[in-house]
Amino acid sequence: MSVAGLNLDRAVAAFRAGKLVVFPTETLYAIGCDALDAAALERLCRAKQRPAEKGIAVILGDLAMLEQLTASASEAVRVLGRAFWPGPLTILVPAREELPSPIVRDGLVGCRVSSDPTATRLARALGRPLAAPSANPADLAPARDAAAALAYFGDAVDVYLDDDVRDGAPSTLVDPGPPLRVLRSGAVSTEALEAALATRPA
Repeated sequence: MSVAGLNLDRAVAAFRAGKLVVFPTETLYAIGCDALDAAALERLCRAKQRPAEKGIAVILGDLAMLEQLTASASEAVRVLGRAFWPGPLTILVPAREELPSPIVRDGLVGCRVSSDPTATRLARALGRPLAAPSANPADLAPARDAAAALAYFGDAVDVYLDDDVRDGAPSTLVDPGPPLRVLRSGAVSTEALEAALATRPA
């Protein structure tokens, strides 16, 4: 197994075959799969040794792809998406009933449109959301480059995409409410979120 540069066609083919791919995001490297493929998600959870109670965040290709995850995106969700996507803001939305369980917690799924062009192009090329937790087994440091991810996962991952080091602040995780709840502080400040929501029409 070796690092494949930025061979996006090979990565998308792996996603379609239900396999795992390591790729860069605007925060760190992610280990991902087709977020709507239950069998692929099981492989992802085994590779990460991820506890069942922890949800898996999802990367979208664009705001329109949100419809694949939820049938009831609120106006607050759309306001925040328009204001901060692409970017490091993960928004919880009500999950569709048919979604695979690993990406759903308490009826919600967390999603964002990454500002990293590789991550966004992958989701758009697949035409489906990508499950994209950080590229590390449970309790180990997240991989900052493809070589570190390769050392963690070896042949459990089919494709490793390499695009230099990633070491950004984690995405901010929010439940848009109302009221707005910031569940994990990150690159987008609470003040910026509140200011965006304050611009909504009365």
